[in-house]
Amino acid sequence: MTETDWDERFASGEYPRAPEPSPVLRAYEPSLPGGRALDVAAGTGRNAVFLADRGYDVDALDASAEGLRIVRERAAERGVADRVETVRADVSTYGFPTEAYDLVAMSYFHTLDRFADLVESLAPDGYLFVEGHLRSAAPSPSGPSDDRYRFAANELLRAGLGLSVRYYDETTTERPGDRRRATARLLAQKSSGGRQSYPTRPDGPVRWPAGERDA
Repeated sequence: MTETDWDERFASGEYPRAPEPSPVLRAYEPSLPGGRALDVAAGTGRNAVFLADRGYDVDALDASAEGLRIVRERAAERGVADRVETVRADVSTYGFPTEAYDLVAMSYFHTLDRFADLVESLAPDGYLFVEGHLRSAAPSPSGPSDDRYRFAANELLRAGLGLSVRYYDETTTERPGDRRRATARLLAQKSSGGRQSYPTRPDGPVRWPAGERDA
């Protein structure tokens, strides 16, 4: 899908204007350090606006001018426009800065070939959060029809093994309209050594808010 296609989807309202942030990112965020964040393939600001609302200075990176326009509008509506900088660029060719971010988040954009660059853009002890569509035996109507753009079992986990993995799962979420979604999620820290810091694990049944309302 081209950036023009995405511009049309965002402009038409086919893609939600205000999708929910990842439930895993939302659950762990209170125990993560603040600072500077990057939302890769930001779309309409799924994670960017949420993180800015939590006090991060956020760079929202996307190829779609229309998507980034909506990000700016949403940030202004939330009163956090001064904490969101939009960056229009193609993720596949973008020159990520080195050791610049305390948190890098990427939701539902498949680009394992840039994984090392995402890691390099993390500051020491910074966190990387990635979630993406997962290949599954049962039909998964949500997401790409081509398995090339879905993670195989444990593929995302293996990609993150150069980091200190703090959370990983592969799950199926039932969603309205029989649009179930198979997803892999990774939260990992750029740290090493015998003694490390660990985020607090969210408690009990409220860990992952039910009923994701995103696309």
